[in-house]
Amino acid sequence: MTTMLETRDLSKSFSIKRSSLARAASAVGLSRQADARVYAVNEVSLSVASGEVLGLVGESGCGKSTVGRMIAGLLPATSGALAFEGKDITAPSVDTHLNIQMVFQNPYASLNPRQRVDQVVSEAAIYHGLVDKKDAGSFVGSLLKQVGLDPTYASRYPHQFSGGQRQRIAIARALALNPRFIVCDEAVSALDVSVQAQILNLFMDLRESKGLTYLFISHNLAVVEYIADRVAIMYLGRIVELADTRSVFARPNHPYTRALIADAPRLDSKVVEHRPIQGELPSPLKPPSGCTFHPRCPHAMPRCSEQRPLLRQVAPGHWSACHLNDSDVPATPEVAAAYDQVN
Repeated sequence: MTTMLETRDLSKSFSIKRSSLARAASAVGLSRQADARVYAVNEVSLSVASGEVLGLVGESGCGKSTVGRMIAGLLPATSGALAFEGKDITAPSVDTHLNIQMVFQNPYASLNPRQRVDQVVSEAAIYHGLVDKKDAGSFVGSLLKQVGLDPTYASRYPHQFSGGQRQRIAIARALALNPRFIVCDEAVSALDVSVQAQILNLFMDLRESKGLTYLFISHNLAVVEYIADRVAIMYLGRIVELADTRSVFARPNHPYTRALIADAPRLDSKVVEHRPIQGELPSPLKPPSGCTFHPRCPHAMPRCSEQRPLLRQVAPGHWSACHLNDSDVPATPEVAAAYDQVN
C-alpha cells in the first residue's frame, strides 16, 4: 500500500505566559526568568498507508490529540514536517483542509447550537464551491442517509438529538468535503457503550464504501483493538511502541504498553491481580531525563535516567523504544527476567 500521510520529527511546544508581576520584575531587571514551555509532542514520526486505520493510544495529557490537530491543520507545528501523498503540508493550505477532516470527541460542543443540521453539514461545502446552495437540501439528505439518519432531521437543531445522533451529524459534516483522511479524536469516548459500537461500525462501513483512511485517537484499548490495523503507543509526547495490532496486544514489548494492556478489563474467568502503573504522569513542563517512563518503570536501570532510548525495530514491523532491547545490556538475572517479560 502507498503511504498517504507521513509525519517526520513532528514537535509542538506551547509557551506559558508569566504573571503580570513576573513580567514587570523582568522589565526592571529584578528577574531573568523566561516564559516556561510545555513540550506536548516531541519528534513524532508516523506513516499511514492508504486505506489503513492507525490507532494512537496513550494516557490523557500524552499529546495524542495535539498530534491529530497538527495533522488536521488546526495547530501549527513547532518543528518537523508533514506530508500528504508526498506533498509537504507542514504549512496547511485549502487542499489540506479538503483532504483531511476531523471528528472531535464531544458531539455536544463540536456542533454550533444556533445552526440547523442542514447548515452545519453544508456550510463548508457551499463555501468551497463543492455544492450549489440551491442543491444543499438534497446534498445534506444524502449525507444524513450515509450516516444512518433520517433526511427529515435536516431542519432540526443539535439540542434535539442524542449524543450518538450528534456524532453522526459530526461525521456527516466531515464527509461533506469528500475527505480522504479523517482524524478521529476520541470520537466514541463520550458515548454509551452500545452507541460506541454503532459508531465504530459506521466508521468501518464508510472506510469500505469511500476508501477512507483514519488516524483513530483513543485511550480505550478495546476500541483500538477492534478498529485499528496498526497501533502507536504514545507516552509524554513521544512514540514508545509501534506495530500491527495483533503484535501489540499479543507480544507487547515496551513496559508501558504491557502495563496498559494488563490494566485493561477482560471478559474471562481468570483472577488477575490488578497492578496499576506506579506514580503519576510527569509534568511536560519538566519531563524526566533519559527515558521519560523510567520513574514509573519496574525495570528501570541506571542508563534509563541518563540516555533516551531510540525507537528501533525489535521484530519485523515492530518498533519499540526501551533499553531492555539494547544488545549491550548486562545479562544479569534481573535484566533477563525483565527482558522475558517485555518479549
